[in-house]
Amino acid sequence: MRIVIVGAGFTGIQLAKLLINEKNNVVVIDNDEEQMRHVSNRLDCSVMIADGNSLETLEEAGIAKADALVCLTSSDEVNMITCSLVDAVYPDILKIARVRNYAYYVNTAEAKKSHANTFVGKHRPLYGIDYMIHPDVEAADAIVQAVENGAISNVFSFDDSEMQIFRVTVGEGSAFAGHKLMEIRNICKEPMLVSYVEIDGESALPDGHTVMEAGYTLGILAAKSSIPKILELCGSKQKELKKIAIIGAGRIGTLVAAKLVQPKQLSMIKKLAERASKKIQQKLLIIDSDAQLAKNAADRFANAEVCNGDATDEIFLREEGIPDFDLAICATHNHELNMVLAAYLESLGVKQSISLVTSSAFAAIAEKLGVDVTVALRDVVVDSIMSHLRGKAVKEIHTVSTGDLEIIECILPVGSKVSGKKIREIADPGNFLVLLDRHSGKDEYEIVTGESVISTGDHLVLISRSDYSTKVLEFFGSNEE
Repeated sequence: MRIVIVGAGFTGIQLAKLLINEKNNVVVIDNDEEQMRHVSNRLDCSVMIADGNSLETLEEAGIAKADALVCLTSSDEVNMITCSLVDAVYPDILKIARVRNYAYYVNTAEAKKSHANTFVGKHRPLYGIDYMIHPDVEAADAIVQAVENGAISNVFSFDDSEMQIFRVTVGEGSAFAGHKLMEIRNICKEPMLVSYVEIDGESALPDGHTVMEAGYTLGILAAKSSIPKILELCGSKQKELKKIAIIGAGRIGTLVAAKLVQPKQLSMIKKLAERASKKIQQKLLIIDSDAQLAKNAADRFANAEVCNGDATDEIFLREEGIPDFDLAICATHNHELNMVLAAYLESLGVKQSISLVTSSAFAAIAEKLGVDVTVALRDVVVDSIMSHLRGKAVKEIHTVSTGDLEIIECILPVGSKVSGKKIREIADPGNFLVLLDRHSGKDEYEIVTGESVISTGDHLVLISRSDYSTKVLEFFGSNEE
């Protein structure tokens, strides 16, 4: 593929790096001369020092022959205008824009919803943007998903399926410790599959002969109902989250809160109907040091307690009873503070913590500090963009832990050479694993075995080495190109 990236900030560079590793033809455009020298020295791609919102510049970069345009400048307006400009001349090119202004994002979503019949078929997308990526929305969704799964670790879910992949560290005295992976079925009767293993900070696909030791981290695929039992065998335990504190009432904090409590605007009838729900049974406390943000949150959420205070002040925290809380979500705009604060709150007695961090590098540091779940803002944005760039057959891509592995959700296309084959016939140990298969017309995924047969239209979940994922998708792709 040929991809033009406008904007050479951290996200632009990270995206370019991934695309280059997959042997794509990448052009990066930015008007910051010093930054572009840095890009030129680090990445094997074409670079242009120019304004990316110029059609002349884009045509010089080869936009006419490009497969996709990704706009990641610091200006929402530049990103949107650039996509609109390219769409007017080259409508067939896939256009993705990062937009941080929540009003743009919401207004676009509402317009598409209210005029759904208009934006179908050959009608051009709003602003010429095929996919609008909002970092805060992506991060908030990841945090809420972790909360819904007990905040035990980073969790990957698939559609509305019961199947999930969660991370858990093998504890001292675990029933798994000292056993080979192939022996797990004799220990755990719950249907499960070890998807990956992390040893000393490095992730790898498992081998049946791998011996599990205390301190190893496993990525385990299992049904949600099986997680408590599997955690117990690993030497851990899933705790009920009845008291949750959100530190930070900014955009991400309020997006998370909106999914955990009901806004004040709900009708009284609906409030009464929801009162017995799990969401209302939970106690939610929102804390922010900014008086206006705290006031806005208090005005918006009827079912949450909101405090204007300093979350680093131990006296304040003890007065609010924070040490007795089950979970603290640190989602301030200061990502370094989030890491330290999450570890600090756990030291005071909070049972579990979630921290918003900048990237996977900081996530690794946070985990060493004892933070249970980390959400890397830049990584979730890159994952979302990569999912859209992989084609219509690819639904989602999730980077695993250190970035060495990727979980890929895809649909087996018509003409695939692997259709009708058993998993053992297409296996490539060390490079990829097929984890789940949802047959066309079925509602639920099934954990695959060597005898499982995959067919056209099946929804598959794979895990692959990141540097091998493009080859995997080509291998599962169609012969009818």
